[in-house]
Amino acid sequence: MALPVDEIAPVASDGSERPVPSIWRPTLRDIVEAFKDGDYGLKKKIANVAPVDQEDASIIAENIEDYGGALVSLPEQAWETSACLWMSDYWEVYVDLCTEDEDPSDLVLAVRVYKDGVGYLFKIHSVHVP
Repeated sequence: MALPVDEIAPVASDGSERPVPSIWRPTLRDIVEAFKDGDYGLKKKIANVAPVDQEDASIIAENIEDYGGALVSLPEQAWETSACLWMSDYWEVYVDLCTEDEDPSDLVLAVRVYKDGVGYLFKIHSVHVP
């Protein structure tokens, strides 16, 4: 079951870069928490988030390890620099990640968010340094 669409949330599909809608933030926080705990394949399921296949999970783990810093929970100020953009079929969302040594780091979580009936479906694209 998808998250309910909140008509008041600042979800826009006008093609301009916007802040990450508040309705999506708890799910994105849950994804970061899983990655922080080393669960790159999301074995502990998160509602409305598509499974991450083994190959993508390995690439995410490798990118984080190669970066050299341990991820930490998202601070509230992460939303000040994170953004989303409507891409005609989905929103491309970039969340600036933080490590124990950097707030923010150069790492970003890239997620695609799709309308799913009356809610949203999240598909993790990557964790990388742009």
